[in-house]
Amino acid sequence: MTPSDRPQVAVIGAGVIGLTTALVAARAGYDVTVTAAHRPEDTVSAVAAAIWAPYHAEPEALVGSWGAVTFKVLAGLAASSPESGVEMREGVVVVRAGSTPLKWPASVGGHRPAREEELPRGTESGIVCTVPIATMSSYLPWLQRQCTDAGVSWEWRSVHTLADIPANDLVVLATGLNSLGLHADDGLYPVRGQVARIGDARPTRWIIDDSNPAGPTYIIPRSDEVVCGGTAQVGENSLEPDAATEHRILSTVRSLEPVLDGGVFLGSRVGLRPGRDSVRLGLTEDHGRPVIHSYGHGGSGVTVSWGVAFSTLELIDRVTTAAETLHAPTATPPGRAQAGR
Repeated sequence: MTPSDRPQVAVIGAGVIGLTTALVAARAGYDVTVTAAHRPEDTVSAVAAAIWAPYHAEPEALVGSWGAVTFKVLAGLAASSPESGVEMREGVVVVRAGSTPLKWPASVGGHRPAREEELPRGTESGIVCTVPIATMSSYLPWLQRQCTDAGVSWEWRSVHTLADIPANDLVVLATGLNSLGLHADDGLYPVRGQVARIGDARPTRWIIDDSNPAGPTYIIPRSDEVVCGGTAQVGENSLEPDAATEHRILSTVRSLEPVLDGGVFLGSRVGLRPGRDSVRLGLTEDHGRPVIHSYGHGGSGVTVSWGVAFSTLELIDRVTTAAETLHAPTATPPGRAQAGR
């Protein structure tokens, strides 16, 4: 099988998982087309706080492995490609008495107990570490440009069934919650997240306070704004910001980080994270066509994106290798060649 005979890859979805997967596959030499109804800036990825922090995604071991790969790539981008919108920033994970501490901070090199003066107002314990943060208004366009430079083609249209994709294409479903319309999966559900955006305030560190009595809370400074949250409402699918939630978020984050008092409220946004008891990354067939499912990453899309993309490439390579083996010419045994003379 010549390179031109290799399967074309159709990535459905243009969020952070779809874009990263398309980029990795294209850089590996595949002919990739991204087909999506929503452009990157209109996906749930654009709403994400986009801090490297595993959240609402299982299984823990795989998420940790994918996350470690992604951490390394994002740290490299922060050092070499500031135009990507990725930076390394120090912050604190609050640890509250009686709560179960988050596990992931212990996996970050250089993590340490927070000193008293580093703790957010009203808290008593925490862990300080440095992780990647992506300003999504920069990072998503950067990914899209990288894809274009790598030869990725774009089709901005809805995909209602897999029959809408050319029959010779290998399909990667990176459609988040929209996967429900393309492939029945009773295990996929929305996890509603609402964030408040604050401008003209410059906290120097991020804060995650997952066990705050008022609800899960985070403050993520980015180059263009501060993203504050949040919610994790399982099964809720409203995209309309809730006024009471907005008030609670603003009140809580301002109590933790006084510098936000002087900021300008820019509005609230809502995104529906694709929840699942376990991330689905696997290969199936649909009427003889190979289909790779890549969804259910919960609130960890940015955190696992590069690790998932490289694992997806392994599946694409597996399909390609199998196809090459199937179509390889069979050598004629010497004895049989003699008998045919």
